[in-house]
Amino acid sequence: MPLFPFSAKRLRRSSRRAASEFNRTLKEAQSAVRQADRTAKAIARTLRPERPRPAPAGRFVTVDGLPVHVIVRGRGRPVVLIHGNGTMAEDFALCGLIDRLAARYRVIALDRPGFGRTARPRHRVWTASAQAALVDRVLEQLKVERPLLVGHSWGTLVALALTAENRRALRGLVLLSGFYFPETRADAALAGPLAVPGFGDAARALVPAAMNRNMAEQAFRRVFWPQPVPARFSAHFPVDQATSATQLRAGTEDAATMNATASWLQGVYPRLTLPVAIVTGSADVVVNASRHAVRLHAAIPGSTLKLLPGHGHMIHYGARGQIERVIDRMMDPPKGA
Repeated sequence: MPLFPFSAKRLRRSSRRAASEFNRTLKEAQSAVRQADRTAKAIARTLRPERPRPAPAGRFVTVDGLPVHVIVRGRGRPVVLIHGNGTMAEDFALCGLIDRLAARYRVIALDRPGFGRTARPRHRVWTASAQAALVDRVLEQLKVERPLLVGHSWGTLVALALTAENRRALRGLVLLSGFYFPETRADAALAGPLAVPGFGDAARALVPAAMNRNMAEQAFRRVFWPQPVPARFSAHFPVDQATSATQLRAGTEDAATMNATASWLQGVYPRLTLPVAIVTGSADVVVNASRHAVRLHAAIPGSTLKLLPGHGHMIHYGARGQIERVIDRMMDPPKGA
């Protein structure tokens, strides 16, 4: 009679099963550890403070007691850059447009009220017309004569408002990815209540900073789509500043007044006589090219339209070279044009 009730063969099978079960459990544990590590790193990226970055070498121009942050580069004939909603003048520095244009022009990029390093006083309603008046006063103090205005997205409304009110002689307009006609939009409808003083402040205060940052990063993917978010933008764009209470308030207030501004301006378009270049991406999911850029081209006599195939809303990144050429053509139009 054997010493043990199991044969050697059965013992080997049992050992193999036990070893297999142990290896499976070990792999599952290792997978769980890796997943936990990835989750911890993702949380750390969300919660860690923004990396220190050098402040852009801008300066402040004070208008009626409000210091307006401006970045001024280069020499020669002036080109003024007006940024869109949710961003700031630094956006034009990150895409390289300021440095490229400064090689041949005097470039002025400014932070609109509530964005970047410019405050947004509550005693005034900052419509596109009010912002255009502020831009005009800044240009007056900088002794800027006959500039070319380049507006992106919501900044096109400021450029058009400044033109409509004949505040100063202009060389022309370059309008990038703009919103020009009123339409029903979810973002504008949601912005209305959030733009109400007090209520909007309380609602924004309830949203944790980490959630604001996460929503901003989702918004970045949408505005750049179908192009990826550029690495330089991801590394250097000041997200914490863009999601500050002041800038979020400015963004909702601008979105809330967008349709009213476009409704006022659409009666002005047929009367514009200065050179106007319209540039937009065919794949823009923020502002539909057909309903806005194409329609505006038909409304403004003598305007030019450049559709960029496959480009999204942030065309000053993916199509910067083409935008430079449009600006150069506006600064030095061919003889007889």
